[in-house]
Amino acid sequence: MNRTTDCLVLGSGIAGLTAAIRLAEQGRDVIVITAAREISDTNSFRAQGGIIYQSLNGNPEALIEDVLEAGAHVNYLPAVKLVATEGPRLVKELLIDTVEVPFDKGNEGDFKLTREGAHSENRILHKGDESGLAIEERLLSYAKTLNKIKFLPRTTAVNLLMTSYHAVNPATRYDEARCLGSFVFDQQTGITYPILARQTVLATGGIGQLYLHNTNSKYSRGDGIALAHRAGARLANLEYVQFHPTTFFHPDSPRFLVTEALRGEGAVLENSEGQRFLKTRLPQFETPELGPRDKVARAIHEEMLESGMACVYLDISHKEPEWIKERFPWVYRNCLQFGVDITKQPIPVVPGAHYHCGGVWTDLDARTSVNGLWAVGEVACTGLHGANRLASTSLLEGLVFGHRAGVAINDALKISYGEEFPEITPWKSETQKVDASFLRQDWATLKQTMWNYVGLIKTEDRLARAGGILNELQRGIEFFYRKAALSDELIGLRHATLASRLVVEACQRNRVSLGCYQREENQL
Repeated sequence: MNRTTDCLVLGSGIAGLTAAIRLAEQGRDVIVITAAREISDTNSFRAQGGIIYQSLNGNPEALIEDVLEAGAHVNYLPAVKLVATEGPRLVKELLIDTVEVPFDKGNEGDFKLTREGAHSENRILHKGDESGLAIEERLLSYAKTLNKIKFLPRTTAVNLLMTSYHAVNPATRYDEARCLGSFVFDQQTGITYPILARQTVLATGGIGQLYLHNTNSKYSRGDGIALAHRAGARLANLEYVQFHPTTFFHPDSPRFLVTEALRGEGAVLENSEGQRFLKTRLPQFETPELGPRDKVARAIHEEMLESGMACVYLDISHKEPEWIKERFPWVYRNCLQFGVDITKQPIPVVPGAHYHCGGVWTDLDARTSVNGLWAVGEVACTGLHGANRLASTSLLEGLVFGHRAGVAINDALKISYGEEFPEITPWKSETQKVDASFLRQDWATLKQTMWNYVGLIKTEDRLARAGGILNELQRGIEFFYRKAALSDELIGLRHATLASRLVVEACQRNRVSLGCYQREENQL
């Protein structure tokens, strides 16, 4: 079995959906796949805070400066200017006018603009604390009206199809290497088959699931990084992993994001004695809770280490209860499930892996260094974020580069449309069953290793220890991968182990602390 399409999109968050929508609107056939059971199960769906629009004065210069300041001024300036100038127009054109996302408005009918950490002014659109959910639902609903888009949930990308590896004709390997789609695994049938595509888009999200504590979806495990690396694509800034300061902490609960918008609306961080410890740890900021994420996360980490506390506390209970429930319905509901009423008591929080500022290198039209392969959203490294991401830029980046990819891919298809697909070597399926305990233990080893040794603070010895553990882990996984019957969990573990190794290697190359990346001298 195999399928053909103009464009294959791997991932269904805001970036992947926007690219698919723009292509379908131009008459192109698109297949969108996701490993998740539900198309909407993405990091975009989980984004709580909002999306940058524009401040009341409409001046992009202040936003440009805020992005550069958060990114330690190692951002790619053309990407920053592009997002700051094109972003507001695309938010209005696609999200407000076309799909009609119901962003919160005031009594006068104007949008309520909020502010988050490291922003110098109010410029963020939101829908309570369910902004990503509102955007994802409206984009997906609109995409489903376009009959040029076909969705394949529970479909996992195994390897990208490359002319240099997979074409039957050996002469093809001497031409320029080109991506032709992907081998994919159908979780329901257990069949692996090729989807042949004239152009392929990685929109697989981030790497949060490599870490023990994280805010990401189950499938944010570095799939796109691993796929791109095996295809020979250029990667960049993999060491810049942003840790969100506030992840819900409870022994009986999975970790989940507690939006930065709470601090934007006046929530304060306290230790177990009720002290606002950030005032002494971050005295340079007038409102330390609104400092850059990397600084706030490290301050929390240091407070926990020095005090021996398992967590710190985020308190919004001084606000009116009904206002809290209306403004933060998602956080209120989910905390209440575990006995925490945020209208009456503070929220226990810890830092957690949140966003990957690096990824697959792209140009300003989302092209990677591999012909026929594109990348958008968190999996891509456009240079926008530099060494650290400014709050609420992620959804905007996905929107802008998803749109630009859709336009540029359509232009590329005009050139390549008449070309025949080369014959592809069929997939050879194996049948050996994998012991489930191996998979569970390997995942646990990977997550603990990344959290303990490649977390908020890195040292040469910690990274060396991580590298040794991950190298051995990868050898074991590759050994039984060659003979095993595939599953999404096994494919994901293989991707995750390679992505983890690549992050560690990037950290070992970079000895300079900057932004969300921190190195310390070894302490014997």
